[in-house]
Amino acid sequence: MRRASSAGRSAGTPRPRAEQLGFEGMPERLFVCTPSKLGAYEDCPRRYRYSYVDRPAPPKGPPWAHNSLGASVHTALKNWYALTPERRRPEALAGLLKGTWVREGYRDDEQERQAYRRALGWLEAYVETLEPGADPLGVERVVAVRTAVLAFNGRADRIDSRPGPDGPELVIVDYKTGRTGLDTDDARGSQALALYAYAAERTFRRPCRRVELHHLPTGTVAAHDHTTESLARQLTRAEDTARDIMAAERAVADGTDPDEAFPPVAGPRCGWCDYRRSCPVGAQVPAREPWAAMDRPAAPGADSSAVAGGEG
Repeated sequence: MRRASSAGRSAGTPRPRAEQLGFEGMPERLFVCTPSKLGAYEDCPRRYRYSYVDRPAPPKGPPWAHNSLGASVHTALKNWYALTPERRRPEALAGLLKGTWVREGYRDDEQERQAYRRALGWLEAYVETLEPGADPLGVERVVAVRTAVLAFNGRADRIDSRPGPDGPELVIVDYKTGRTGLDTDDARGSQALALYAYAAERTFRRPCRRVELHHLPTGTVAAHDHTTESLARQLTRAEDTARDIMAAERAVADGTDPDEAFPPVAGPRCGWCDYRRSCPVGAQVPAREPWAAMDRPAAPGADSSAVAGGEG
């Protein structure tokens, strides 16, 4: 007969984790993470808790149209590179986009049709800038690295190999589809791109310092060339975030109220949060309609493809 040992546990309350017995000299547990996992905590510890700690996780809100658009475009570009070079022609894009199109979140059929035509135009203009016969080193490539604190892995949209002064060098390319334009500050400040570069350099054993944001709606490229020091600063920032997360998780395991260990960060982003309805603080911010980012610029300081916590 099964015992009802968890009958008093409220729904959504994190389950205490079984702590590994410590022995002197044992290495500390590494924090397994992706860019979105680190970003979720930096944006709002409460959203991190709902996404990665609470089990069962609170229900999410409806799908976002801008995430559907971004996913469709990303997959179409991935499949573009899966074609043989002689088939990489602009007329192939309509079929690729239709085959990857995600329909969720749009207000109605007309908005969806407009989004499809817009995305196809972006893709047609973008591939004109590409050499059909040039294959990147990686497309949707997973790169991973371990440090004294992190076990990091992430999926880069594209990794190029380009000539450098001392031989081939790697370049991280990230596609963006939000309504807001991007500049060099966005590329320089992106922790995700810096971690991709750090991991790619160690995965392929080639220098990787340049990171680029390719903004398809405007056809612009925002780029930054990192140094060893700037990559180290971003890595330190990621490790500090990981330590904060592990400290919060340990506190909950030791009996601290989860609401105290993972406080919310209230602001305009709450209206875009997947877990807004489950958060007493976020619920006070007016909700955004799932299609809102399609008709207006993205939330301040954020590309609309990432407003709701998406990876793209």
